[in-house]
Amino acid sequence: MSRSSRTRRFAALVRKESFQVIRDPSSILIAFVLPLILLFLFGYGVSLDTTRTRVGLAIEETTPLTNDLAASFQASRYFSVTTGRDRRLFEEDLVLSHIRGIIVIPADFSRNYAAGNRPQVQVIVDGSDPNTANFVQNYVQGAVANWQLQQQSELAAGGPPISVEQRFWFNPELTSRSFLVPGSIAIVMTLVGTLLTSLVVAREWERGTMEAMMATPVTAAELLAGKILPYFVLGLTSMTLCVLLAIFLFGVPFRGSVLALYALSAVFLMPALGQGLLISAITKNQFLASQLALITAFLPAFLLSGFLFEINSMPTVIQWITFIVPARYLIPSLQTVFLAGDIWPMFLHAILVMFLIGSVLFLLAARSTRKRIA
Repeated sequence: MSRSSRTRRFAALVRKESFQVIRDPSSILIAFVLPLILLFLFGYGVSLDTTRTRVGLAIEETTPLTNDLAASFQASRYFSVTTGRDRRLFEEDLVLSHIRGIIVIPADFSRNYAAGNRPQVQVIVDGSDPNTANFVQNYVQGAVANWQLQQQSELAAGGPPISVEQRFWFNPELTSRSFLVPGSIAIVMTLVGTLLTSLVVAREWERGTMEAMMATPVTAAELLAGKILPYFVLGLTSMTLCVLLAIFLFGVPFRGSVLALYALSAVFLMPALGQGLLISAITKNQFLASQLALITAFLPAFLLSGFLFEINSMPTVIQWITFIVPARYLIPSLQTVFLAGDIWPMFLHAILVMFLIGSVLFLLAARSTRKRIA
């Protein structure tokens, strides 16, 4: 068959699928109405506490006093501490979200403490996550206060008060919606990509139209591509609407590039759409497809991606499971695009992992969607 014939056949498939999307009220509901509801819900903030937060501890002078203070941070059950001599050693880790804050014991700490001046402990935190930033700030203050009480008890004398200076990167006002709204866009794309695709294709299995299409000369690759292309465009359109609302309605800053935004979103739709196709091919039933999509796509994206709960606070087994959740890689990347700007080493890693997960899901979907009547 000539290339022009294959092109016309593929264009007819895409046109047929696009018309079906337009005529289907459930597609419009899931793609545009439900995302707006979720965006408004998370736009007004959700507050959660975390434990075992990773921080860097910069000890700029080594004295018995500073070592004792550092030991109080290391012994805290609220922190997982990595120590160093220079705060600059931790700046890249903070930008890449490998740690959530930097605690700095300055070089003049012991001298000011001995002179009766007011020594300072500086806390630099990632303001793109206001809940964790507040957590780090409050527990650093608590750890310093407990350490000073211990010093006063041992020396039977009161030392000078210690002040804790806070600096918040990326989100100085610690606005909850600046952190939650970008993350909720990943939840929206999961719904559009996985839930909508699995429902629509499963409905075709129920009605018998999928078998009718398989009886035509259309290849399995053309069938899958014709199915996903309209939903790929629909997913990017829904994402664009959410981004515009985030910027102009909720006032979330956008410091990155449009290229990074669409590159991350487009690659994320690969595993989302592939999972939807796989679910529909396995179940061939709308009810089962919806339940399986919620359990295997929406709930993991909601609960196991770091969107609401700190991954480091989860049991080790659950932490390993999160590595196969695509939203785990998209959510911090979107938050970085909005609040910090383009950090391509982080984005390229996320793109690579999401592409690999999507490739595996598409291969499984292609094997399950065999060109025969089941």
